[in-house]
Amino acid sequence: MRMSQMVGRRIKEDPKDAKTVSHKFLIRGGYIRPVSAGIYSLLPLGQRIVAKIEAIIREEMNRIDGQEILMPVVLPAELWMESGRFQSVGQELLRFKDRNGKDMLLGMTHEEAVVQLARTELSSYKQLPVMLYQIQTKYRDEARPRAGMIRVREFTMKDAYSFHTDQASLDAYYRRAHEAYERIFQRLGMKNVLSIKANSGMMGGNVSHEFMAVCECGEDTIVCSPDYSYRANCEVAVADWQFEKGEPLPLEKVHTPGAHTIEEVAEFLNVPRSQTGKAVFYQDVGSGELIFALIRGDFEVNESKLANTALVPELKFAEDEAIRAVGCVPGFASPLAIDGTKVKIIVDRSAAESGNLVVGANEEDFHYKNFNCERDLAGVQYVVADIATVRAGDPCVGSGEPLQLTRGIEVGNIFQLGTKYSLPMGCNYLDQNGKSHPMVMGCYGIGVGRAMAAVLEQSNDEYGPIWPLSIAPYQVQLCALTPAKDNVGAAADRLYEALTAAGIEVLYDDRGEKAGSMFSDADLIGIPFRVILSPKTLADGEVEWKRRGEKESVRMKLEVVAACLKEQIAAEAKRFS
Repeated sequence: MRMSQMVGRRIKEDPKDAKTVSHKFLIRGGYIRPVSAGIYSLLPLGQRIVAKIEAIIREEMNRIDGQEILMPVVLPAELWMESGRFQSVGQELLRFKDRNGKDMLLGMTHEEAVVQLARTELSSYKQLPVMLYQIQTKYRDEARPRAGMIRVREFTMKDAYSFHTDQASLDAYYRRAHEAYERIFQRLGMKNVLSIKANSGMMGGNVSHEFMAVCECGEDTIVCSPDYSYRANCEVAVADWQFEKGEPLPLEKVHTPGAHTIEEVAEFLNVPRSQTGKAVFYQDVGSGELIFALIRGDFEVNESKLANTALVPELKFAEDEAIRAVGCVPGFASPLAIDGTKVKIIVDRSAAESGNLVVGANEEDFHYKNFNCERDLAGVQYVVADIATVRAGDPCVGSGEPLQLTRGIEVGNIFQLGTKYSLPMGCNYLDQNGKSHPMVMGCYGIGVGRAMAAVLEQSNDEYGPIWPLSIAPYQVQLCALTPAKDNVGAAADRLYEALTAAGIEVLYDDRGEKAGSMFSDADLIGIPFRVILSPKTLADGEVEWKRRGEKESVRMKLEVVAACLKEQIAAEAKRFS
């Protein structure tokens, strides 16, 4: 491709709304252009990268016996009503009515659609296991799209779904899919990807893993032991917390004027935060049910753990009116003397297994000292669970080593769905005896555009991206300096044709720009190999050759350029095979 004909200009300045490296360079390099918030067009350079990512994904999905299909983006709501998700999923699901008044939606994921397909095509144990996958557009109505291609509203995803006769079959295939994902991210050139235990969220299922590209701009917090033997998303991470109750002391009501927060209460009573109990109120977004979380004052509530414990798909902080309606006083609340039938009370282990805590008295300007959960909540309905957020330095389960926190971009996820969708939607098979059973399912997703952005986040310098050869838009950038002088243009044309004939992907800068502008553009494009032809090099029958990201260049005879580059590319490609 000649740059004089290529669509997509380079931009000198960072976009004002771009906060991440990938967002800046994908815009500036001419890879993507915004259409609306969280919606982008791919320019030719971006489309070439995406096509290579998709090709690698297809190869690995076919390698584990996947069969490619294509399902619609627009889906009838009745399928999601069958699974129950039409009502339970929030505003991120874009719902609408067609011209006939029928409820429709834009698919943000395709479990229901693939189950509808499977139940029409699969009926016998002899057909299982099977895996179906697609690479398709999705739409998620994000409230706050950000970071360019990392969090968008419209995106391309590879989603795969496996169907099995039993859990053992799913377990075996799940391991194959996990290995395939490791190969995919290695072939894409990601430098540091961790497979971590994850929260299944709205997808459902009991077992799930996320693949996190370690990166400072990542939205997810990863909890790791120093040797990485323990890795988990902070939404599900646990620690080896040890608590002491001590000898229970008599419950004592004390006056705490104006002390609403844990910090104020601890300071007023001259006790550490670890000796206090914190009351946090939430409501189920769907039903409005009030949820009272009690946790020790030096911990924070993990809302994902809380939602899972409460069996609630989405939480919000409770309004003061709802808190008062169950007999609690905001700022001075506790589970003492309230009706457990009107509110779901969940007590974290830190509060249940610690003794003599300071908690609210459900009276303005008063607290209780020496609260002990088992004694003082006798007769009250409550659940004890781990709903605490792991902190840096907390002891690792097993090793006891201090846990570390890092950031990551979720580039893929895999779930064991079980019968969450097949059971309510009647996706069954007949066994050897003719008996019907629901199929056992797995689900496996990769965001294509997000993968492109994650690679860039891990492979760049101050001038632009440094693309791995496996997904680079082109393998070689040919720069012709002063093409109108000393026959440089004609020589560059011949070299371009020779490289192309040798099967090398070449982006040929034939625009005649000044050297500084040409090299700046080349850095923003980030192609792995660069060949420079100028009057100076041509006079010696040579070209200048260098790798993107390296300062040093070498000279190479013009007649051996194609052969040498082909050899270099083949050697480099082995790293990503």
